[in-house]
Amino acid sequence: MERAEKQALITTLNEALQGAGVVVVAHYAGLTVAKMGALRARMKADGASVKVAKNRLVKLALQGTDLEHMSDLFKGQTVLAYSADPVAAAKIAVEFAKQNDQYVILGGGMGKTKLDPEGVKALASLPSLDELRARLLGMITTPATRIAQVVNAPAGQLARVFKAYSEKDQAA
Repeated sequence: MERAEKQALITTLNEALQGAGVVVVAHYAGLTVAKMGALRARMKADGASVKVAKNRLVKLALQGTDLEHMSDLFKGQTVLAYSADPVAAAKIAVEFAKQNDQYVILGGGMGKTKLDPEGVKALASLPSLDELRARLLGMITTPATRIAQVVNAPAGQLARVFKAYSEKDQAA
């Protein structure tokens, strides 16, 4: 990789990491290409990204960001998983680590907060931004549904009473 390519990679990584809500760092030694591809596909489907880069270049990209405190995690074969959603990348990384022993979560960062592996797992247990939006929407629409049911209930009861009278008259 030439110097200009390295500088472009550092700049790209720096911009991506500044916009990330969460970054997860893991070792991936021993993972097959197919498993890495599956991880990338799952991350992409949820709006997250996976990046493998030289540790020295990642450390340079971290300079000047809130995530600079993560520099000590980059030893050995490391992979970055990051997303704008503060939960998506952590959730997928933890699920993937449960299924693949070769994928070992080292830690991560969420803004200026450094996360250890347990912190990443705790973050992954939270609902994602989309799940929270769905729950909130459900809470908002539930009262309206109940009001409609209450308003329609007397009319339905009256209809059943009239039907019962008409059936009674027909039987007689």
